[in-house]
Amino acid sequence: MPRRPRSLRPEERELWQAVARTARPLNPDAPRPAPPDILPPAPEPSAPKSAAKPRPQPIPAFRIGAVPSQTIPQTAQRPAPEQALRMDSRAFTAMTKGRLRPEARLDLHGHTLDQAQGELTRFILKSHAAGRRLVLVITGKGRIRDEGGPIPTRPGALRHQVPHWLARPPLSPLVLQTAPAHLRHGGEGALYVYLRRR
Repeated sequence: MPRRPRSLRPEERELWQAVARTARPLNPDAPRPAPPDILPPAPEPSAPKSAAKPRPQPIPAFRIGAVPSQTIPQTAQRPAPEQALRMDSRAFTAMTKGRLRPEARLDLHGHTLDQAQGELTRFILKSHAAGRRLVLVITGKGRIRDEGGPIPTRPGALRHQVPHWLARPPLSPLVLQTAPAHLRHGGEGALYVYLRRR
């Protein structure tokens, strides 16, 4: 049910008249309208909040070279994993520490993105058909090739694209887990791909 409009209070009428006296008409010959004596309906008050949100604590002042007074919790220092763990945790730990030996490897150095995507698809399909579980894909770390143009060039295009290709069909149903390779298998320039069972 709509609320009925209310009349102006005396102090509101005085304020309106004071403002109206300072205004200049755009067309002095036009008849002047009477001051409004009705205000639009006031908005209904919102429901009171049950609990106010706690205000964030201010960041303490800090100088370059100073030692922070508070230690950051260990959980806050660790980066969040890129994907959920879908394989056995012990096998995953052994894989990321370089204890598992890849059964096959694909080196994508020197390939364009189009060539690399085709090679990667063939390699993963063939490895899965052969019953392999752990394979290594070498993408390289990528070089910074920015030539100063208006659009910056992303370093390591293959390193960036390969995880996206593995996470989309037709390869995603075959891939159980991916992780950056251990230093002995190429480090940041390579990727472990753990395949599902046939």
